[in-house]
Amino acid sequence: MSVRKLTVMALFVAIAVAGSMFVAIPTGIARAYPIQHAVNVVSAILLGPVPAVVIAFVTALVRIFTGTGSLLAIPGSVIGAFLAAIAYKYSHKVWLAGIGEVIGTGVIASLVAVPYAKILMGTSVTALAFMPAFFVSSAIGAVLGVIIAVSLRNTVFAKRFETI
Repeated sequence: MSVRKLTVMALFVAIAVAGSMFVAIPTGIARAYPIQHAVNVVSAILLGPVPAVVIAFVTALVRIFTGTGSLLAIPGSVIGAFLAAIAYKYSHKVWLAGIGEVIGTGVIASLVAVPYAKILMGTSVTALAFMPAFFVSSAIGAVLGVIIAVSLRNTVFAKRFETI
């Protein structure tokens, strides 16, 4: 990986962590952090699957260590980032990256979170307990990420990513 790509990845982590400190929406059993999901979509589009997953994972770890996220931040961000990146990689459609984020986080990660929460957090909840919070967070973030990615598409900033 180039130094430029690592620097951009670190910038995306910083944006997601800072955004989670300022933008949080209470949604029942969990809080929604849409900035994380917006960063997932933008990084999936600009950088690809591996960097998007690394960004999501590092962001989740930093949020856990700083107290702005729980252990649910890991499945809640990594699965969505992966599906968003795969959807964009094979379709080259920005809106499909957003759909991948919503399906990955809002549906799949919310179901994965149930046994994950039981094993690692000692919490026993039903299968649909996390879905409303994860779905709202990922939907808001995906829309925001798609808007940002479309806005960046014709800028010099986006054209530089072709060379990374």
